[in-house]
Amino acid sequence: MDELMELLQELDPEVDFENEEALIDDRILDSLTILALIADIEETFDVTVPAVEIVPANFNSAKAMYAMIERLQEEG
Repeated sequence: MDELMELLQELDPEVDFENEEALIDDRILDSLTILALIADIEETFDVTVPAVEIVPANFNSAKAMYAMIERLQEEG
């Protein structure tokens, strides 16, 4: 989770990613930022984020993103 938090803080250090639960719904993250984040996640965590996973529910919070990452790592 620490690595993910570092990636998110690099995107926008002013956002409280630990507590924010509506990153997409509140338009804190836009589509271009999400694409950049997906590239960072894939590189950092050695996973591939398939298109079906690119939904607001997986990117609305750091917790949701980390749960998706863990699921992708398990699926290998």
